[in-house]
Amino acid sequence: MPTDAPLRRDASRNRERLLVAARELFAERGLHVAMEEIARAAGVGVGTVYRRFGSREALIAALFDDRIQELVAIAEDAAAEPDPGRGLEILLERTMAIQAADRALHDLMIGAPEAHERLAAVREQMLLLLEDLVRRAQAAGRLRPDIAVSDVPVVTLMVREVVDFSHDVAPDLWRRYLTLLLDGLRGERSPLPQPPLAPDELEAAMACHQPRRR
Repeated sequence: MPTDAPLRRDASRNRERLLVAARELFAERGLHVAMEEIARAAGVGVGTVYRRFGSREALIAALFDDRIQELVAIAEDAAAEPDPGRGLEILLERTMAIQAADRALHDLMIGAPEAHERLAAVREQMLLLLEDLVRRAQAAGRLRPDIAVSDVPVVTLMVREVVDFSHDVAPDLWRRYLTLLLDGLRGERSPLPQPPLAPDELEAAMACHQPRRR
């Protein structure tokens, strides 16, 4: 008697190959990767992408729901830290480490149209946690009183530019500049965790740096 089990197995394998290919390409290059490129990397036709996921938005959601919840968990851990200054450090360091390893996640968090509605509630939740953290850090004298909540996401954007600039030469350089920015936010002076770029490294980074497409 005919069975559709082989077809289901093929569909399942294709779906998994597409997820693996999309995850790797998105992490390396961001969300602007074309669906045709994802299909080619997975070894299937582009029609298979749409049959398995229905839309680009569905593919992105399948990949990043867990990652987005990971960011929420980091924000919750930071907000629960008894020392609010340390909590702010945890929030920025851990979220930047994830974004440095996954370029697509950065695109999502700054408002990629593919996930705008899906992420609106998540961003609102994280903003509420951040507002509480900033308020407590200022009350404890661990954060400059003239810092606004909106300054914190802008700081992450600044550090993210360092990630893109130095990725091929010194992938952890962003940690140095995050420390500098944290000291500026707190009015402190900490040992810097990474050395500056040497002149030849700076030249190499500038030579290979390609501004990201908007």
